[in-house]
Amino acid sequence: MYEQTAKYFLIIFIAGLFNMNTALADTPLAIVIHGGAGTITRASMTDEKEATIRAALKASVQAGYRELVKGATSTEAVVAAIKVLEDSPLFNAGKGAVFNAAGNNEMDASIMEGAGLNAGAVASVAHIRNPIDLALSVMTDSEHVMMMGEGAEEFARQKGFEMMDPAYFHTDFRWQQLQRIKAKETAQQEQRDQWFSTVGAVALDRNGDLAAGTSTGGTSNKRWGRVGDSPIIGAGTYANNNSCAVSATGHGEYFIRYVVAYNICNRVESGTPLSEAADTVINDILVKAKGQGGVIAMDHSGNITTPFNSEGMYRASIDTDGEMTISIYREEGEPEPALMGNVEH
Repeated sequence: MYEQTAKYFLIIFIAGLFNMNTALADTPLAIVIHGGAGTITRASMTDEKEATIRAALKASVQAGYRELVKGATSTEAVVAAIKVLEDSPLFNAGKGAVFNAAGNNEMDASIMEGAGLNAGAVASVAHIRNPIDLALSVMTDSEHVMMMGEGAEEFARQKGFEMMDPAYFHTDFRWQQLQRIKAKETAQQEQRDQWFSTVGAVALDRNGDLAAGTSTGGTSNKRWGRVGDSPIIGAGTYANNNSCAVSATGHGEYFIRYVVAYNICNRVESGTPLSEAADTVINDILVKAKGQGGVIAMDHSGNITTPFNSEGMYRASIDTDGEMTISIYREEGEPEPALMGNVEH
């Protein structure tokens, strides 16, 4: 009798495990990343440069998706994807960060989880190879949401982060970009090569949890200590399982003023479809304010949208069907850019 009862419960237990695994397998996975928005025209892009950028976007989105397939959380997937972009000199984050007016690199990053609204952010750090890692540590290893400057770096030292020499972040392209901007500033000429770019990722994992993260070097020739939207929860990054997750890229001052990431998610939670909510904020509210940029966004069902009001936005995604898309320019049928930005490759 005892053996029969034990066997019965064992069968029930195994069936439960099977059903649980089946449910997990049926849960959609999705990820979308961006590498910045701005004036990205075919005329100014060489075939070689485009191929290199597309390869980096592909490596990033695949790195995040591999984590999801392995059963990792959306947070882990977001971090994995962003680190690929931070390690590339092609994008304005980490290794490719722009220089401020004093000729130094100051980087910002943030991350947020949709399940419990936990978040972490760092601002104005100068020696952290992957600022997104430090933002994650602020979220998981402290009682705070944001740390900045020397305090954030002291926290990093206490947590065992490797402190990079400033030379690691020095790229000739960004340095020459700064010199051009300063020369035009001195001559009181209109500037067309400031850099308002950013990198970011949004993901949905097998548990149905959303996460979003953003990382940036800020704007080229910015006043030292300037902080944009990227590390500000609700402006450049936001995630809530009840609505959506967003990572933004663009002229940060406008994204702060209009609380862009939260604005979109709040509309979704109120019943507006994701694509409509994001389009309203980016192509109506921001355009009227003359704020340039775009977002990547995903709702709790894995629907993805990537609106932008500039000429282009570096972006890539793998949707719930496992289909990968990599884009730089505006797709056929999309409306013309409302704003002509001042971003160069």
